[in-house]
Amino acid sequence: MSPVEGPPVRAREPRRVDRAMAAIKAAVWVAALSPLALLVWDGLNGGLGAEPIEEVTHRTGIAALVLLLCSLAVTPLRRVTGWNRAVKLRRLLGLFAFFYACLHFLTYLFDQEFLPEYIVEDVVEHPYVTAGFTAFLLLVPLALTSTQGMIRRLGGRWQKLHRLVYAAAALAVLHFLWLVKKDLTEPLVYAAVLALLLAFRLPVVSGAKKPPSRLRTRPSPPPEPAG
Repeated sequence: MSPVEGPPVRAREPRRVDRAMAAIKAAVWVAALSPLALLVWDGLNGGLGAEPIEEVTHRTGIAALVLLLCSLAVTPLRRVTGWNRAVKLRRLLGLFAFFYACLHFLTYLFDQEFLPEYIVEDVVEHPYVTAGFTAFLLLVPLALTSTQGMIRRLGGRWQKLHRLVYAAAALAVLHFLWLVKKDLTEPLVYAAVLALLLAFRLPVVSGAKKPPSRLRTRPSPPPEPAG
């Protein structure tokens, strides 16, 4: 007797590759790594000027701030264009922002000779250092919880935690604003961009409607018998 045959097994269809999104992500990688590549090139060819540490600190800080603002621009872009897949770029941009923030912070530590007493004194005495240090600390838990596993583990708390990015961005802009002593044009431009991105999240500006609240309704009493 021949063995009983089960239903035919369908061959798995090859997973479709989103070529457009893959190309966009590749472009983001190239654009995000360009400041680092240029920094290395200038460092090898004497293009960092008379104060190389100050130049590295400035460039890495600008790169971190720009990428952080780009990550905040994803939601407005999605709402304006209807391109929902733009959400896939937010984590990548945010991680690159944290990467440059780490380089920025490490350069600062190197400038302070990694001495705790110098660092503590600088943080306490200079408000712009306090703002930048606080912004960096706020970015740390956001980067550590950016994985899919942490998103599932934290559940609804994940979104609440990642609202810290607004405070981190505001402190980063404030750090830049307090740092610059003469021409405030550049930090004010970043401040204006951040203000627009935050204002867009207001329901009045974005047109987003809040979901209806779930109110517990009491069951209606049974009808009284006709007398």
